Amino acid sequence: MSPPSSSPERPPWSVIAWHAIRPHTLPLSLSPVIAGTVLSWVAHGQIRLDVLIAAALSALAIQVGTNLHNDAADTLNHTDDEGRLGPVRVTERGWMTPNQVLWAAHAAFALSVLCGGWLVVVGGWPIALIGAVSVLAGYAYSAGPWPISRGPWGELLVVLFFGVIAVGGVVYLHAGTVSGAALLLGLIVGLPAAAVLMVNNTRDRVGDARAGRRTLAILMGRDRAVTAHGLLLAAALAGLVALAALDPALRGAVLGLICAPLAWRVWRALRTADSSVGYNAVLARTGRVQVALVASCSLGLVLVGSVW
Repeated sequence: MSPPSSSPERPPWSVIAWHAIRPHTLPLSLSPVIAGTVLSWVAHGQIRLDVLIAAALSALAIQVGTNLHNDAADTLNHTDDEGRLGPVRVTERGWMTPNQVLWAAHAAFALSVLCGGWLVVVGGWPIALIGAVSVLAGYAYSAGPWPISRGPWGELLVVLFFGVIAVGGVVYLHAGTVSGAALLLGLIVGLPAAAVLMVNNTRDRVGDARAGRRTLAILMGRDRAVTAHGLLLAAALAGLVALAALDPALRGAVLGLICAPLAWRVWRALRTADSSVGYNAVLARTGRVQVALVASCSLGLVLVGSVW
């Protein structure tokens, strides 16, 4: 859906909610849940439907809460204004007040805790620790004395929370153990998610620098940030080969290499992007590369694992 033009009239609530939750980011939170579930079944023969549902709902709620909190916070701290290049932010447009959006964020985080309660029953204190840190990270992304979104560590934390920790935690919940394969698959899932953030920060680097941010894209400059985006995608593809070499039962992961042409074209598109429309298109396409990679890798794991 294309962002509506600025207007004194507020659009329907369905449109406001659509933009507020940023649906294009939600697959990034579901991907590690799917990948971890598939790996648990293939490598350990274990899968729990209750874990899958609770983990998916909790992950989605944390993502939505983080998005809502960021929407309100960036308006309050004047990072977002009428000159922003990215998609619509509902508080900047005046469609909702920052206080309304903050309350919605609190509700989303509360839902994640509620769903996570069952996961704690299943997995014990390690899952309680992961859940608590994940919720705190959601708040800390845009709030606190050192907001993550304003510094250079965002991409690294995305790899950890949307990759290694998430996949490892899901495998642990299903199978009661975490292997090197789970951590490697988490890295594979997290790297393209970090590439999505790299596109976002590359697009916003001028306005972010003016607002006092020091993101990795600002510190590196546009050309190096574009190179880093390509390296993140390339490293994820290389990780598929490493995963297949780690265990013959996991060699189906190489099916994910069919996404290599998609990754190449997205990186080339970023190299030539010179407008908000171009950057936003690359951002969406990078997210689709991650989804396609996880889907094809998971399919390969299932097909090979079922006959191994």
